[in-house]
Amino acid sequence: MGSSATPISPARLRSDLYSFSYQDESNSPLVISVLASLIERSMARNERTSRRSSWMLPKDPRIREFYCYQVPDMTIQSFLERIFRYTRVGPPVYVVAYAYIDRLCQMHPEFRITSSNVYRLLVTTIMVASKFVEDMNYRNSYFAKVGGLTTKELNRLEVDFLFLMGFKLHVNVSVFESYCCHLEREVSIGGGYHIERTLRFMCAGEINSKHRDEHDFNKLARIVGCGSH
Repeated sequence: MGSSATPISPARLRSDLYSFSYQDESNSPLVISVLASLIERSMARNERTSRRSSWMLPKDPRIREFYCYQVPDMTIQSFLERIFRYTRVGPPVYVVAYAYIDRLCQMHPEFRITSSNVYRLLVTTIMVASKFVEDMNYRNSYFAKVGGLTTKELNRLEVDFLFLMGFKLHVNVSVFESYCCHLEREVSIGGGYHIERTLRFMCAGEINSKHRDEHDFNKLARIVGCGSH
């Protein structure tokens, strides 16, 4: 399996957001790498803060629903790429999901993104964002399987998320553009990201192996869908 480093510039990110090509199945949207980096930085900051203070789980049961004691042995970028691989949601969906996460954290400062809640948060916000952005969507049951949850768990997370957001899900063009600009600034400030383009589909039969996919689904389900409540 080989890989090559590819630089991400603000211009390339912008082009990819508005004209992503689905023809090359080995590609994933550039926004995934940038979003993963932002989230991982936020997680590191929150977890440093937690170690310095006597932080406890939020009292709001809707927020606690996102927490899980076990953490998948998977990077944020790998998890986002997994969601894209199986759902093929477009780059704008990830921008809107990022806007939702930012809005949620502003409305509920006690909600801190950590390794214990990030996976459930991501699959929930991406699913909700896809319903807002795209005309055709997969069922909750399919997103649940991709994210390693049961349909009942994801349905509950979706309802809790909607109430936490006060059902304020509209993201107009100007707000969307402002988040795109923020992502571009992150790339610019960072001097241009370098992502590893792994040749995922060169592995023999990887994308066509139903048995292997089912094994991956079940393994993730045992972790993300843990009984933490």
